[in-house]
Amino acid sequence: MRLHQIRPKEKAVKERKRVGRGPGSGLGKTAGRGHKGQKSRSGYSRKWGFEGGQMPLYRRIPKRGFNNALFAVRYQIVNLEKIEGLEETEITPQLLKEKGIIKKISLPVKILSRGEISRPYTIHAHKFSQKAKEKIEAAGGKAIVIGG
Repeated sequence: MRLHQIRPKEKAVKERKRVGRGPGSGLGKTAGRGHKGQKSRSGYSRKWGFEGGQMPLYRRIPKRGFNNALFAVRYQIVNLEKIEGLEETEITPQLLKEKGIIKKISLPVKILSRGEISRPYTIHAHKFSQKAKEKIEAAGGKAIVIGG
């Protein structure tokens, strides 16, 4: 057997429909497109959601809710369990960035309470959860809010 002798399996390849090739073919004249109208023309394609001029579904249904994404503040989350492993007692966003705990120095940092801390840390962050603040102060540390 040679490459030029390979053929696809019988009935595996379907012959393409040759439209507009006379009345004998059954698909002559209008070539299966019917008579007149938008869909019979060449180059026809309608926009997604177009309903023939009727008010489309996505415009008939009322809008609901409120999205404040433009003004929402996105905090970088740091749990106490991440801070517990650090040798330093003065924790700042710069230090967290150096240690690879946070990605960007430009985004504000929020400290959450997952985990325990045993040493008195002085933590500088933009926001603290109530429980995190309690745990820090219970260990003899300070929770200092940056930027008022």
